[in-house]
Amino acid sequence: MELDLLHLQIGSERDVVAARKRARELAAHIGFGAQDQARIATSVSEIAQNAYSHAGGGTMVCIVRAPSPAQAELEFVISDDGPGIDRLEEIIAAERATGRSGVGIAGVQRLMDRCTLQSAPGQGTVVTMAKLLPNGLALGREALEEAGRRLAELAAPSGFEEDRAQSRALMRTLAELRTRQEELVALTRELEDTNRGVVALYAEIEEKAEYLRRADAMKSRFLSNTSHELRTPLSSIRALSQLLLDRIDGELTEAQEKQVLFIQKAANGLSELVNDLLDLAKIEAGKVELKPVEFNIGELFSTLRGMLRPLSSADAVELVFDDSESGLVLVTDEGKLSQILRNLVSNALKFTERGEVRVRAIAVAGGEQVRIEVSDTGIGISESDQQLIFEEFSQIENPLQKRVKGTGLGLPLCRKLAELLGGTVEVQSVLGEGSTFTLQIPLRHPELARDAGQRKA
Repeated sequence: MELDLLHLQIGSERDVVAARKRARELAAHIGFGAQDQARIATSVSEIAQNAYSHAGGGTMVCIVRAPSPAQAELEFVISDDGPGIDRLEEIIAAERATGRSGVGIAGVQRLMDRCTLQSAPGQGTVVTMAKLLPNGLALGREALEEAGRRLAELAAPSGFEEDRAQSRALMRTLAELRTRQEELVALTRELEDTNRGVVALYAEIEEKAEYLRRADAMKSRFLSNTSHELRTPLSSIRALSQLLLDRIDGELTEAQEKQVLFIQKAANGLSELVNDLLDLAKIEAGKVELKPVEFNIGELFSTLRGMLRPLSSADAVELVFDDSESGLVLVTDEGKLSQILRNLVSNALKFTERGEVRVRAIAVAGGEQVRIEVSDTGIGISESDQQLIFEEFSQIENPLQKRVKGTGLGLPLCRKLAELLGGTVEVQSVLGEGSTFTLQIPLRHPELARDAGQRKA
């Protein structure tokens, strides 16, 4: 829809006042708020005054354009046949530099949603201004035409009347601004209260964090001290039980030998728990020293094969080390890497009744990292438990749990050691079909490789 509402000739100061009044009244009739009415009236008055002052007069046309309900706008076109404007961009830039909002072309561009200007020396000037209609406003064509007729029939207002109307509009605007200022003050106070609450909350969080840090440090010291204290008597129990089994002090009856084996097995399990606790305490306390060394992955696999093959007591389970990447050279802590793999392989052997446990290494990330996979054909792990197994002292109920006891610390320790080596430990598993634990670390640990180079030098 496109509808001409008003045509007005501008040839005197009184016409400029009339243009302002008509624009404000039309904006009010259409449904614009008080502030938008003032913006529209001020913009029309500014451009009409320019047309009268610089061109001796002109014409104002008011149009409602509505290509679609969402794009309806009230448009004012003020044109003149004056000398035109030379160096238009420089003039607008100068107006913007003054910072006087609402004055000149630059001010009108700020007040209206759309403002374009066409001018050339000797060809006159056409200024088009538009304001989008308020959302949800629905106006019929007949109602708009009637409003245009009434506005055209009104007598031109006197300067006094228009000044009084401007004063009323200004008072309404000031009242709205005062209300908004009060709302802003209230909001500022609310924000200040919220900010004080946030500061207090941060202080409380920091206090609790410090408490947790102290508690964690105390836990680490307790675990470290307790582990050291338990190691000596455990070593004595293991040594004495072995002496008895070796018949150093005479023969044992079958029942006695069985009881001593129980003692030795319990001591070995407790010793493994103590060692894992001590390792975890050292890692958490930041007291683990990494010792870099250059070694071949094939040599490490050969050592692990001889060390771990006795753990595969069942003939139905085959332990396989894939040597396809045996020439891969690493610079990292060999002892820590060996400890991770021993834990992963021993776990795989514990929970695999038949099939195989396979270990293989693959160079990845453009030869910058190595991925070591320990896969088995064992009982598998359900998806819901795959993160639980990396939590300390967590164990999953399964049919083999009664036969193969664990500490619940092996996998958490593996993950922490892997992080020390700059890598990760992840798991993929299907319940009843097997699991694959993946260790990925840099071939050359940045810090360790630098230390190793300094030692060689």
